[in-house]
Formats: sequence, structure tokens, C-alpha cells
Amino acid sequence: MTDFVIVHGSWHDGTLLEPVAAAIRGLGHRAYAPTVAGHGHGADTNVSIDDGVQSVVDYCRTRDLHEIVLVGHSFGGTIIARVAEEIPDRITRLIFWSAFVPRPGHSVTDEVEQPSIPAAEKHAPATGSSESLSLQVWREVFVPDVEPEQAAAWHALLSPEPRGPKTERLDLRRFYRSSLPMHYIDAVDDRALPRGLDREAMIERLGNVRVHRVRGGHEVLFTDPERIAAVIVEAGVS
Repeated sequence: MTDFVIVHGSWHDGTLLEPVAAAIRGLGHRAYAPTVAGHGHGADTNVSIDDGVQSVVDYCRTRDLHEIVLVGHSFGGTIIARVAEEIPDRITRLIFWSAFVPRPGHSVTDEVEQPSIPAAEKHAPATGSSESLSLQVWREVFVPDVEPEQAAAWHALLSPEPRGPKTERLDLRRFYRSSLPMHYIDAVDDRALPRGLDREAMIERLGNVRVHRVRGGHEVLFTDPERIAAVIVEAGVS
């Protein structure tokens, strides 16, 4: 039995990963889906990336979790890279799932603000310390093959995203020196991390990484939680 800790991405919180966590439990493992600081309805979005990292570190320590398979979805990839720097002794492997893998000294914003990249973040209305994802972009980019009514229902579950962490440049030198096994789950129909972003280059940054392909888009956690759970377990125990 393996302990999986799954870290969500932008505009999400831990509750939205619960169907995936439940499916992992159904496969005979333990699974946890913490909410990163600054996320969720009503949360204080005036946070730093270190606040987010510390919230996951505290979650693992409070529950005395060891031998963790740490999974990061989307922006959660930046969180798990930093968590791995803080508690490497509690982690057995890392799984980046349709996730950002920033270069050392760079931020997520640096990645998406390359010329001609139609990143969803560029279409997110911003207010104060947060930004929201528009229904139009959600439907067209994140869940393009879903009926409009279902897309709208899922969109209502999203919450404002803290703006600060995406612009923070991360050192990550300790992460890139890590000997932890690395896996990457690539959702082949993902439009939120467009091919123009050069996902292959991000994957290659992880070095000796094992890549798993899954049919589906960026939000396969909504569209097929059982399928992505099976791939996560395969990556976590194989």
C-alpha cells in the first residue's frame, strides 16, 4: 500500500481532486489531496509560493506521512518541486501530471509569456491579489469536449487563483540535484499546456524521467478520474 499526496493546480483546491483520490483508494492505496494555501473559495489570496509549499509540508508532517509518492498537477508541479527540497526524506518519487517544470531561476510566468503562446493565464481577469478563469476560456481550453452545461457546472467549482506565486522566480538548484525518481504524466489532448509551450523540453529538464501518456485533456480529473487514477498508481508503484 502506497501513500499518494496529490497537489492541485491553479483555480482548484483539494476537494476537486477527491474523485481521483477516491479512485486511488479503490485500487488499494492511501491518497490525500491537500488544499494549497491561498486556494479555495473565500481563501486569502495574498500569499507567496513559499506559503503554498509550507502548507503542503505541514500537511505531510501533521499526518506523519512517509514514503510519499508526491503528485503535482499543472501549477502544482512547481509546488512539489519545492516541497521535495524541504522534505526529501519523506518522499520516494515525484509525479508531474500535465505540470509546469520551471527552469532554475525562472517562474511559471516566464514559461507562458513566450511569444505566440496562447496560455490560458493571459485570459484570466485579475482583481487585486487574485485572478479568475473565464467560463469561455475554461470551455475552449480546459474542457473543450464537454457539453456546455457540464462545463459551466464544473466552472462554478473553481476559485480565484493567487497572482503572486506565478511570478516568483524559483531557485530550484536543490531540486535539480535530487536523486528522487521522476515521472511525468502527459495528457495528450491537453490544450491548457499547449504544444507551443514545448512540454517535451520541460519533461527533459527532469533528466532520467519516465513518461506516461494518457488520453484526455488538462482536466481529466473531472472527465475521467478513474483513468487518471490508474495512470497515477502505475507511475507510483511501477
